[in-house]
Amino acid sequence: MTTPAPPIRVLIADDQEMVRTGFRFFLDAQPDITVVAEAVDGEEAVELARRERPDVCLLDIRMPKLDGLAATRLLAGPDVADPLRVVVVTTFDLDEYVYGALRGGACGFLLKDSGPVLLAEAVRAAAAGDSLVSPSVTVRLLKHLTTTAAGTPPEVAPRAPVLREPLTDREAEVVRLVALGRTNAEIAAELYVSLSTVKTHLSSVQLKLAARNRVEIAAWAWQHGQVRPRP
Repeated sequence: MTTPAPPIRVLIADDQEMVRTGFRFFLDAQPDITVVAEAVDGEEAVELARRERPDVCLLDIRMPKLDGLAATRLLAGPDVADPLRVVVVTTFDLDEYVYGALRGGACGFLLKDSGPVLLAEAVRAAAAGDSLVSPSVTVRLLKHLTTTAAGTPPEVAPRAPVLREPLTDREAEVVRLVALGRTNAEIAAELYVSLSTVKTHLSSVQLKLAARNRVEIAAWAWQHGQVRPRP
């Protein structure tokens, strides 16, 4: 008999009690997710996350004492020896700040009003080492940043990966689908390949682009005109 996997342990950080309560209600209702900690500001979020070591941290961007960008860097930044998985929670009027969080190590983001299904999907994707790259959120953000990058302050401008060697046709197709917001499972289904094959292609693409995550891959695709609908 197969032993069931332990539930995904989640920390929620938001200074609004209503948001924390709503998120906890949605997530605790999932059979595979449990909320293990809540924080009302960024400092408490970092302290609790380091102590509890949750599988996923949900961080609001605007919080007292320490904002979500700084908290993300402390928990998941490139200099962190054992980084945690962070999903940033935001609204569209904070688009420019999302890239700061992603560059700081966050593996995804979602809107506060995304609803319980997308919230749970974001947590599961982060716990599985994937990123929630939703067409309703990420594609709009990438389009915005692609068209305004020239006038965007350096601290929030998207990092521009450089292609070190050409992509194969299949890698290019995977990149296009990533930029359109597909998850690894959706890419596998659309290309009729296994999930492990998709992950292999993405690993190769990351090496060729020196990209840290799929969001930087998607940004490169948008900036270099790789996102075109099929004829």
